Amino acid sequence: MDLDQLHTFLEIVRLKSFSKAAQTCYRTQPAISAQVRQLEQELNTSLFERLGTRIALTTAGKIFAEYAEQILDLRRRAQDSINELERTPRGELVIGANEATCIYVLPTVFAEYKKRFPNVQLLVDRSYGARVVQAVADNLADFGITQLPVQEKKLQVVKIHSDEIRLLVPGGHELAGAQQVTCRDLVGRQLLLPKSGNTRARLNAFLEPVEDQISISMELDSTEMIKRFVMADLGLSFLAASHCREEVEAGKLAAIALGPEPMIRRLGLIYRKDKALSKAALGFIEVTLGHAGESSQEPAHTWAPKAAQP
Repeated sequence: MDLDQLHTFLEIVRLKSFSKAAQTCYRTQPAISAQVRQLEQELNTSLFERLGTRIALTTAGKIFAEYAEQILDLRRRAQDSINELERTPRGELVIGANEATCIYVLPTVFAEYKKRFPNVQLLVDRSYGARVVQAVADNLADFGITQLPVQEKKLQVVKIHSDEIRLLVPGGHELAGAQQVTCRDLVGRQLLLPKSGNTRARLNAFLEPVEDQISISMELDSTEMIKRFVMADLGLSFLAASHCREEVEAGKLAAIALGPEPMIRRLGLIYRKDKALSKAALGFIEVTLGHAGESSQEPAHTWAPKAAQP
C-alpha cells in the first residue's frame, strides 16, 4: 500500500467513477482498476460494489476511506511542517566582540533579534581588536563588531556606530568642569590605560608629546574595571562616552572631550564577502543596522546584501 494508491482510491470515491478518476489521475482505467485490486488483496476485502453502471463503497470501503483521508492529511501536514521548517531560520550564529560591545551594544540587538528569530541560537565569542577580525576571516565567527578601520580585504565592513573617546575623571575632580583637555593637562597625573587594542594605539599617539612626563599606573582590560578604578580615585582614564553615560548623569564620573581635535571611535559590523548569507544572517545584519546610530554621532552606513541563500 502506498500514498499513490490511496490518492487514486479517494479520487474514485470522490468522482464515483473509475473512468473519471483515470482522467484526473492521468492514467488508464485498467491501471487504476489494478491499483484498487492491489488494495483489496492487501486488505482482504472488497472496497467497492458494482451496481450496474454505478459503483458504491462497501461497508469496509467506507471505513477505509475515512482512514485514507486521515493518512493523506497527515502526509500533507507533515510536508507543511517541513516546508515551514525551511522557511523559519534556525541554527546558530557566532558573534565576535569585545567586552564593551557585549555590554553596551549587543543586549538590545540580541533582544530584538530573538523576538524575530526565536529558533536561532546566538553565541558570543568575546575577544579583542585584531582577534575579532581574524576569527571572522578564519570562519570561526559569522560576524564581528570591531573598531574601524579594518584592512582585511576578504571582509565586508558596514559602519554601525560612532562615539567619542573622552577623558574619564571622578565626579568631584578638579578637571570635571573642563570643556576640553589636551595631553599637556595630564602631565604629572596617574593614568589608567586600556591594555591593548585600537583605542590604546590612538591614546599612545595622543600622549606621545608628553610620554616622558606622565605616569601609567595600571593597564586594564575591562571597561567596568576602568570605571570602578576611576571612581575609586586610583587614576584618570579614557572611555567612549556612551560607555559611561549613566555614571556621568549620576555625577559619579565626568567625561571630558580631548583636544585639540575630538577622538572619534567608529565601530563596524564585519563578515566575509564570499560567504553566502542565510536568512538568519541577513536578519542579524538588518536588526543590527536597525539599532545602529542609537548613541552615535554620525548616521550608520547604508547596506544592501550582495547575495543570499534561501
